[in-house]
Amino acid sequence: MARARNRIAGIISVFGELLITAGLILGLFVVYSLWWTNVIADRAAHKEGAKVRDQWAAGGTTAGPGALDIKGGIGFLHVPAMDNGEVLVKKGTDTEVLNGGAAGYYTEPLKSALPQDKQGNFTLAAHRDGHGAKFHNIHKLKNGDPIVFESRDTWYIYKVYDTLPETTKYNVDVLQPVPKESGKSKPGRYITLTTCTPMYTSDFRYIVWGELVRTEKVDAKRTPPAELRS
Repeated sequence: MARARNRIAGIISVFGELLITAGLILGLFVVYSLWWTNVIADRAAHKEGAKVRDQWAAGGTTAGPGALDIKGGIGFLHVPAMDNGEVLVKKGTDTEVLNGGAAGYYTEPLKSALPQDKQGNFTLAAHRDGHGAKFHNIHKLKNGDPIVFESRDTWYIYKVYDTLPETTKYNVDVLQPVPKESGKSKPGRYITLTTCTPMYTSDFRYIVWGELVRTEKVDAKRTPPAELRS
């Protein structure tokens, strides 16, 4: 009888140790996913962003972001309400782009317009958690908040006019050139930010729409527009 109890106690002890080990492994995975991937992605994005700025400083093209459609990036997104610093913007929304700590503009299923286009929808995606988490605070954006895109020679200033806190990941209508789900019915110059929701999942998508209100030429000192100085 005593031998049986000892055997059971031993099994329970081993099982408990296995649970502790599994918990530690799970904890380390969470740390890796939500912290270390941010560190790696931020380093990569900073390095690539510096290369883009070096190219600009060296006298690269002055034609605007379309002509700067290079692998390294076309410019930088600034969203004060998200408190995420500047975000490098690159072509595409594949894993390589987004896991590198950048925002990417859509090439499919609907091709994004670019900011300098006379009309269309500049549609962007970025991670909400891990890998830089550039759109982590997207829920803080409210109507009237500025969204600024910086190219080599122009600041594009948009203002948020509508949000969609949850929609299916298959809803491509939010990316239409005229985003009718946001209440617009005529062509214009729009911007759309998309990311996963709820936090720490990829079940649905969170959408923010903005509309261009003005542009400013970049001066020699790259003085930011008033929206980024307040």
